[in-house]
Amino acid sequence: MTGRAAGVLLHVTSLPGPYGAGTLGREAHDFIDFLARAGRRWWQVLPLAPTGGGDSPYQSPSAFAGSPLLIDPDLLLEEGLLTEEACAAAQCGAPDRADLNWVKATRPVLLEAAFRCGKERDREAQAQFSAENAAWLPAYVLFMALRERFGPLEGWPEELRRRDGDAVSLWSERLSERTGFHTWVQFVFQRQWDALRRHARERGVRILGDVPIYVSGDSAEVWSRPELFRVDGSLRTTAEAGVPPDGFNSSGQTWGCPVYRWNAHAREGYAWWLARLRRAAALYDAARIDHFRGLEAYWEIPPAAPAAEGRWRKGPGMGLLRAARRELPDFPLVAEDLGTLTPSAVAFIEASGLPGMRVLVSAFEAGGASSFLPHRIPENAVVYTSTHDTPTFVEWLFSRASEDERRFAVDYLRLREDEGFGWGAVCGAWQTAARLAVAPMQDILGLGADARMNAPGTVGGANWRWRVRPEALNAGVADRLRHITEVYGR
Repeated sequence: MTGRAAGVLLHVTSLPGPYGAGTLGREAHDFIDFLARAGRRWWQVLPLAPTGGGDSPYQSPSAFAGSPLLIDPDLLLEEGLLTEEACAAAQCGAPDRADLNWVKATRPVLLEAAFRCGKERDREAQAQFSAENAAWLPAYVLFMALRERFGPLEGWPEELRRRDGDAVSLWSERLSERTGFHTWVQFVFQRQWDALRRHARERGVRILGDVPIYVSGDSAEVWSRPELFRVDGSLRTTAEAGVPPDGFNSSGQTWGCPVYRWNAHAREGYAWWLARLRRAAALYDAARIDHFRGLEAYWEIPPAAPAAEGRWRKGPGMGLLRAARRELPDFPLVAEDLGTLTPSAVAFIEASGLPGMRVLVSAFEAGGASSFLPHRIPENAVVYTSTHDTPTFVEWLFSRASEDERRFAVDYLRLREDEGFGWGAVCGAWQTAARLAVAPMQDILGLGADARMNAPGTVGGANWRWRVRPEALNAGVADRLRHITEVYGR
């Protein structure tokens, strides 16, 4: 991440397409072509992991696996693994909203059918994939097979929750067909993702991924490595992750994920975290570490308690980062450093040397004192017009900003209605000194509240549902983006 560059934030599920939500298929390849025409060098995505509670990619049953729901049916059709009739039956008309319930009902049916046709193909490639991912794949596929049989982890028979050797061996044999299916699904996900990344490289586009700091309590990792998490002998969470009340949520947030036993991670040289980062390096060209300040100190909440009743506990600090630098010295990382920052957290982020985040929807407080104002943003930063967790820029400007904040933003950014307020925000971010400037697709299109991706601390509703229409990714938008990118030397 050297020089000056620009990018677009758009999750894969927000892409257009006929199957209820975006996939890794033709529309994703077309979006890369759009970015290339627009002169954008980066595509930022949200986590590609299987989704968990509330369809959030940050509540995943795996820290390593790819989401089966992102696999593209049309690519399987081209391989002769699906029929046109089966694909047609899985299509739905939802151009503006991802119908994730539809996808969850129809995509597994297609994958089961494709597995029956394709499980004996490419055996050598499948074996190589399994060998390359042996550190996490066997535990994940058995966990998913058991989850199909028994439901969420908390309802499993005690001997399976405790990973009794005889019980695990017995059910591994009984569920061998299902573990084979989940292994094949991960192989197909990787094959489609690798093809997309090759296309991106050919077009000069790099991918910025996202590493959630926590995993779900109902996950393969908690089941297979409980000693690394704050859970009891029955795998019930004894200390939950979250944040205190802040600008994102006045009541704070409880995420439902167990916090780590960082002493246990330190004793094994942070091997589990290094494996996560190696996996990220295999998927992306760079990665954002979500809730980076939690590595310095994290907010620990007693079970079933309000977020405000939590307390700060010390994280691994520079020990983990030094290990990561030794393991992956050339893999660029970005620190998601938003939210409540104590002086020690600020010092830790600065000492890490990683670029932090600056967000324009938080820049225009009365008096002009914010460090997020464009003229105060340093080179070692990634500047955003907004993020997936904030209002869009237009929503903030007209629904969230005070009158003084709105007036200041309009004056500072020289916003003009005839040019589009979203374009003004893009120009404001692009002209900063930050080495990378990113705008969510919603801001580029000047969209408001109905296009927000997620409201932190809430579950369901419109979260994770927004999609871009295919006609919005047109030559006119791409050419205007290219012009702005050229004007500001990105």
